[in-house]
Amino acid sequence: MSAVIQGARGTAAVLPLVAGKEERIVAWLSGRPVRQKEFLRHVAAVAAVAAQLPRAAAAVNLCEDRYHFLVTFAAVAVAGQTNLLPPSRARQDVDEVMGAHPGCYAISDRVLDASPPRLWQLPALDALNLAADAPIPLMPGRQIVAIGYTSGSTGTPKPNAKTWAGFYASSALNATLLREHCADAPLNLVATVPPQHMYGMEMSVLLPLLADVAVDTGKPLMPADIAATLAALPAPRVLVTTPVHLRALVQSDIALPQLAGVVCATAPLCRELAAAAEARFATRVIEVFGSTETCVIAHRRSAEQESWQHYPGIHLRPQPDGTLVAADWFDAPVALQDIVELLPGRLFRLRGRNSDLLEIAGKRASLADLTRRLLAIDGVVDGVIFQRDGDHCGVQRLAALVVAPDLSEAAILSALRGAMDPAFLPRPLRKVDKLPRNETGKLPRAGLLAALNTDKSVEE
Repeated sequence: MSAVIQGARGTAAVLPLVAGKEERIVAWLSGRPVRQKEFLRHVAAVAAVAAQLPRAAAAVNLCEDRYHFLVTFAAVAVAGQTNLLPPSRARQDVDEVMGAHPGCYAISDRVLDASPPRLWQLPALDALNLAADAPIPLMPGRQIVAIGYTSGSTGTPKPNAKTWAGFYASSALNATLLREHCADAPLNLVATVPPQHMYGMEMSVLLPLLADVAVDTGKPLMPADIAATLAALPAPRVLVTTPVHLRALVQSDIALPQLAGVVCATAPLCRELAAAAEARFATRVIEVFGSTETCVIAHRRSAEQESWQHYPGIHLRPQPDGTLVAADWFDAPVALQDIVELLPGRLFRLRGRNSDLLEIAGKRASLADLTRRLLAIDGVVDGVIFQRDGDHCGVQRLAALVVAPDLSEAAILSALRGAMDPAFLPRPLRKVDKLPRNETGKLPRAGLLAALNTDKSVEE
């Protein structure tokens, strides 16, 4: 680990694309194991075809199949280019990212309804001319291999550059976490999150490259599909998912095969849901904490622990409006809006986000806690309380979107009156068929406001 971290800080460090034996399994492609040596041959073949394209500094990786994404990510990086990871594959998001990187192009493994400019279609991998052998590529540690964009849940998506050395260091920490809490053996992983998202990138792209982890190439979303995908893999199995998908699994009558562990992120995971998942599936649920800016920096077993433990080498410095996060492999400290309370032994408690904390009529609360109280109402399937734009006097106004098929809006508000101070009751509250979640289960602010304004809501 220390050599990797030291290399991350050096300007001349060179690091391999993969870190494993040639016979290890990198991915499961429709039930077939793809070993590292075959993966490298695919990368070399795609890189050779891509060399015929006009030179560019960056490419938007839009591949949906996880193996296609993995091969494309590696081929782009080996070519010395940067993978651009928009917050979603929506045309507007893609156009905005491409507009910020003049001359870039896009890569897709399928025909798109609305193709972005300079789209390159990934050729069928089984139609490529593969070399008998392909050496392991070496890349400068300081090379920016990806630029990830934040989800937009708190405003406009922002770019975050990632070096190969930084990815190397954070992946070593994530691999250690899985070994300690899941299984000390080659792991087979199923992910419900897209590879374009930084959490999906870390767990389902970088780990297969840099650790003894093989990833299934699909992206199952429904409980039955998740169960079938897991069952098709040999043990030990790990599920990488979100609170939204985990809740759906717990509420379904689906049985899962034996799990070595569940990793969860992208939104707060309440203790009740984590405990229910552990009991239902006889496994351990590990929640990880991080951001697009920092990658994963901490973890906890949410069914039993309130506090988080940050990784070795991570340094947290509380600030009045958030927290500075530093690490040996960061170029500079990163400012997060999360407010933390430091505890002994690399432990800390999250006290909410700066943008999450509210003060109304001299009373204080957090949006996360208010949403937790909403979700605790019997009959509420999904929901969120969020802040609307303040009025002309700057007064904070709250609203709620709720999925509750068997409850009326008035009944939900009545239950909320017994669960929170009246000052924080959301007005308006609107029932919807589903929340405008993106692929990772997050709720972009623009989607919330659009859903709120679609129809009339309870204003009481």
